[in-house]
Amino acid sequence: MNPTYCPLCGQSQPGNIPLFARDRRRAYRRCQNCLLVWVPPAFFLSPEREKAEYDLHDNSTDDPGYRRFLSRLADPLMPYLDVGARGLDFGCGPGPALAAMLEERGCRVSLYDIFYYPDRRVLQGHYDFITATEVVEHLHSPGDELARLWELLRPGGVLGIMTKRVSDREAFLGWHYRNDPTHVCFFSAETFDWWASHYGAGLELPAADTALLFKRS
Repeated sequence: MNPTYCPLCGQSQPGNIPLFARDRRRAYRRCQNCLLVWVPPAFFLSPEREKAEYDLHDNSTDDPGYRRFLSRLADPLMPYLDVGARGLDFGCGPGPALAAMLEERGCRVSLYDIFYYPDRRVLQGHYDFITATEVVEHLHSPGDELARLWELLRPGGVLGIMTKRVSDREAFLGWHYRNDPTHVCFFSAETFDWWASHYGAGLELPAADTALLFKRS
């Protein structure tokens, strides 16, 4: 019996536990500890194929529809930010609309994206807030990446995440969100509860696809 390890919480998962789901292209496991659903690494795309998928997206900074979509995170986040708050838009993509929206409201925002804004110097700063919109579902090592972002967040700061949440297996099998080949891990409300408890964070779930995690002072 060869164990596998959850990419979020790191807990060993017996290799013979039933898969959470399988479709024509991929298999999916669900952690018995934090309830993250994840795709085994054998199904990951190469970096070149992954970027090619992202290049298909047409998310303009000035697109009103895209801005309405991002407001689902921006609107609940803003009451917790002071004018001049310094933030990081992690995984901002080629059109960093959320950063523009927050700067219009008086914030200062640095950009990082592994493909489009790969300046790793911004990952050495400290921030009052960090946003990750439609990012965490792409992470191959979500535990390591989120822990690093948490270290960059100042005490009293907030980490805002936008990602659609998985519920049960039946809904998952009919869920369009899993069809994107770059989506390799799927959070649930229970997964965010686990993460908040593990890091001693405050948690709000203002909408079905948004989460705010508060780093206590």
